[in-house]
Amino acid sequence: MSTTLTTDVLQDDLAVSLARVLAAANKRAREAGVDVARSVITISQSFEPGLRWRVNYGPKDYVGRRGGDLIVEVEASDASVTQVLRGQ
Repeated sequence: MSTTLTTDVLQDDLAVSLARVLAAANKRAREAGVDVARSVITISQSFEPGLRWRVNYGPKDYVGRRGGDLIVEVEASDASVTQVLRGQ
């Protein structure tokens, strides 16, 4: 089932910005070998030194596992990747 996004949805600056951030983070995660579709993805905000988003990719089958997450930090203003961290 597909739905066309309405004009009011596309005018939601936060939603559009977050979609750009997630697309940039997904690209970097795929380049790092992460299967994005098989990951648990969490997103959090950071405000130092400006609005940034941290996108965390973890395994769906995390029980009994430690580490291995990938964290991609993305600048909100231009969706540029500022940092990539891999858990041990």
